[in-house]
Amino acid sequence: MKILKNEPLSQHTSFQTGGPAETLIVIEQTSDLHEVLKEYKQPLWLLGSGANTLIADAGLPGTTLVLANRNIEIRDEDGEPLLVADAGASWDDLVQQAIAHDAWGLECMSGIPGSVGAAVVGNIAAYGQAVADTLAWVEVINTAGNPEITECLEADKLGLKYRYSDFQNEKLNHYVIVRAAFKLSRVPKKELTYASALQVGQELGISPDNLEHCRAIIMEARRRAGSLLEPGMTHKTAGSFFRNPLVSREQAEQVIAHEENKISMEQILAQNAAHSGEALRVSAAHVLLAAGFKRGQTWGPVRLHPEHVLKIENTGGATSQDIYDVAQEIMQTVQDKLGITLEPEVRFLGQFS
Repeated sequence: MKILKNEPLSQHTSFQTGGPAETLIVIEQTSDLHEVLKEYKQPLWLLGSGANTLIADAGLPGTTLVLANRNIEIRDEDGEPLLVADAGASWDDLVQQAIAHDAWGLECMSGIPGSVGAAVVGNIAAYGQAVADTLAWVEVINTAGNPEITECLEADKLGLKYRYSDFQNEKLNHYVIVRAAFKLSRVPKKELTYASALQVGQELGISPDNLEHCRAIIMEARRRAGSLLEPGMTHKTAGSFFRNPLVSREQAEQVIAHEENKISMEQILAQNAAHSGEALRVSAAHVLLAAGFKRGQTWGPVRLHPEHVLKIENTGGATSQDIYDVAQEIMQTVQDKLGITLEPEVRFLGQFS
């Protein structure tokens, strides 16, 4: 366990912005977490890898916890693989462990940055797979109860739905995730159907019916989509800033007019259904384009990615408030012009004006 005072949180987020933590504690084992929850003062903030978080420029009062417990183990449960990972483990390390043990169910979520705990909280998803598909249970500590007790919650008690779990609201946000278990399979349960990924596979000359090949396809598809946070990136981003919104049929037709691949309305609706389970949950990127925002549009040191409009970037020197203000402008403009409510996928921590 490491205890740091007035630690710059800009060093702990992918935006590389944000003020200091009054007290930052790096948790390396569960016993440390039990001790900290008993002894350190509120408010309490949880930070994983910081890949999906915008922290206020004033920083965070109280205690900020960085979960750095990273163990991953594989078990056998009724002849099928069960992967159990600490909340602080890297999500992509978990995916690679699954592939190394010939376990299907996570491979299409290769390359997503962040921790296992954050993946559960956000019910992350990509290329037709979601955490909810394979999550079996989580071990948690109730910060509003006895911090010495670890509880087990089954996945069906977590309110999992598109990019959401009840850890995001008052129902479960007083729990700290300690570990998560994923029930995987020795055979694929879903076929990769995304045209963009399948095209990558054809160009690479490999098929997604092999786990290693499937990962290679997804990683290259994400690289081409600008979705990998790679070393040496000059711009700082949290990736996709907004969730895909659920809209009316009329709104969907208006938004889908900005689909550049010129495929039919019905094809797009089918893709939407495969991606999120709902045909009328449209691409947030298309929503931004329909509202008049442009790729590469800038607000001083803040810009929309030149190719991937859904990514808000700090090109250097931006504050968290700068990024927050751009996000608020986008949401308000979309609401005013299209009547569509956008929800941030990025977490806001601390006080913004």
